[in-house]
Amino acid sequence: MNSERTKTRRGLVEQEIYVQATKLFAERGFAGTNFQDIADAVGLTRPALYHYVSSKDELLAKLVAEITQDAANDIAAEAARADVDAAQKLRSIVAGTARRQGEHADRFRLLVRSEADLPEEIAAAHEAGRRAVLKSIAGVIEEGVGDGTFRTVDPRVAALGVLGMVNWVAWWYRPGGRDDLGAVCDELAEMAVAGLRGRDGSAAPRSAADALAVVREDLNRLERLL
Repeated sequence: MNSERTKTRRGLVEQEIYVQATKLFAERGFAGTNFQDIADAVGLTRPALYHYVSSKDELLAKLVAEITQDAANDIAAEAARADVDAAQKLRSIVAGTARRQGEHADRFRLLVRSEADLPEEIAAAHEAGRRAVLKSIAGVIEEGVGDGTFRTVDPRVAALGVLGMVNWVAWWYRPGGRDDLGAVCDELAEMAVAGLRGRDGSAAPRSAADALAVVREDLNRLERLL
């Protein structure tokens, strides 16, 4: 029982250290924050802090894992699903990523601002995570283009566009403000899918005959307007 209480208390202290370190990194930058600053913020002595973490690099590595690597793993798992189509995969990925950005906006913004100061090993892990996310989303878009779900686009360029839209949530969304995060996630997910479908929101033509039918429909609309 005592060991369980000790384990629980240690977990709570470690989480508080992480929260306070993240705040300090955001306020002063990673390079401008030292180990003593973190100890003072948590109410521990510097020697006591070493019982929980070995360095501020360890805290930064946890931040990178939470923001970049965990996201990359979740997105890769969604992209690999065989029970849903590309449109549903993209909806899920965009909605999930937008929620992460909304719920952890301060940590994401901190990571972006600190990229130039990241230690080499942590920077490499961060970059690997970013590449993995881009690869997974581009793969989903390429799958959708291949089966006619999406119109013909460059999958990598389209994936970068989707990421730009979703990552921006961390800069404009404010908890408790006018925007409901769930509604934001759903709307961005639908926008991403609609932007990759045909002009009327339908799937892209699967054959030359389908493409001609679309052209004829457009011409009919134009004749009615004239």
